Amino acid sequence: MRIIFMGTPEFAVPSLRLLVEEGHAPDAVVTGPDRERGRGQQVTPTPVKEAAQELGVGRILQPASVESDAFAEEVAALEPDTIAVAAFKILPPAVFSQATLGAFNLHSSLLPKYRGAAPIHRAVMDGVAETGVTTFFLQESVDTGDVILKRTTPVGPNETAGEVHDRLKEIGAEAVVETVRRIEDGPVEATPQDDAQATPAPKLDAEEGKVPWEASAQTVHNHIRGLSPWPGAWTRHEGTRLKCYRSRLPEDAAALPGGNAPGTVLEAAGRLVVACGEDVVELVELQQPGKTVLPARDFLNGYALEPGDRLGE
Repeated sequence: MRIIFMGTPEFAVPSLRLLVEEGHAPDAVVTGPDRERGRGQQVTPTPVKEAAQELGVGRILQPASVESDAFAEEVAALEPDTIAVAAFKILPPAVFSQATLGAFNLHSSLLPKYRGAAPIHRAVMDGVAETGVTTFFLQESVDTGDVILKRTTPVGPNETAGEVHDRLKEIGAEAVVETVRRIEDGPVEATPQDDAQATPAPKLDAEEGKVPWEASAQTVHNHIRGLSPWPGAWTRHEGTRLKCYRSRLPEDAAALPGGNAPGTVLEAAGRLVVACGEDVVELVELQQPGKTVLPARDFLNGYALEPGDRLGE
């Protein structure tokens, strides 16, 4: 079976590797252009291109635009039976329709929940107890195609979006390989999505990182872990923008003083506890501008915070 694999970031790499390991090496890999990346802004290949070169994939395409006629013609010339997409751009019908047995996408949520660009972040921010991955056949409307299979995983109460991401990329690789097997064996029994159950997962906006101290402690906690490690939740203290990467709900919350304005620092010795609109949250890992991410104890040794200070103003 002739397979084209399309993906760009690290999330897609395990899927490509497992396809090769399981005897389904793609005939071609499509990924994003080489770009300036990192602090040094050196021109580097995408994680998927690096993996494809290491794995010996013979043909690597890096279109400047997936909308171009030239790209559609390149894909057509490869005569793919299926196109496997994992963390890539939105493909036009002129491209995905070239797959004679169907093109499918790996999405990091349990569709129809969390359709959109930030499904992992949004799920953790919402405090879900379970998430997963879905493979589905591509159609013109984004993330709405018939479902081929799903794989689920629990989400721990203190897990970050980054930790869930790293687990889902491995679960997703298994789902991609199983989907290819089903397509190859055919015919595939795919299930239409229930649009009435759909929820959005739009791209994150930088301003969304602002910690909503006026909300409940649970909401604040989910907000922080849902944006960790990227783009990072943030708050202000006397004009300094502090990033918050981990938090928890302290077990002794009921014993702490109440009635404080949201964002008020309650403890700043050994641990950092802050009042929310309801209950309190303990900040576990923080970062000040230009510094490394530190556990709260170490952070407090190098940054002055006192009980009664306000965060978020």
